[in-house]
Amino acid sequence: MQLVSREHIAITSDVRSAKPCIAGTRIAVEDVAVMHLKMGYSLVEIAGKYDLLLASVYAAMAYYFDHRDEIDSRTAKEEELVEIIKQNHPSRLQEKLKQLRNE
Repeated sequence: MQLVSREHIAITSDVRSAKPCIAGTRIAVEDVAVMHLKMGYSLVEIAGKYDLLLASVYAAMAYYFDHRDEIDSRTAKEEELVEIIKQNHPSRLQEKLKQLRNE
């Protein structure tokens, strides 16, 4: 396990595909960034909701800003892959719901 940003951020090959996470959890740095920047949660709310040290949540945001291009690029690639999978394997549930709604 490689520790980054002191004791708060860890990169472990067998946790979340080696994404940087808050140490001792499976909460990725990108998860914290999305909750804060896109969903509007305060860092205090995130810490409270997931029982995290506030210092760890701040460290996650610091790590995100230090590695923003790398993290955003990886996230974009994962989102593209999800879209390709959705196109190639449509959801049977979504199809049934459309039929029920007469769409």
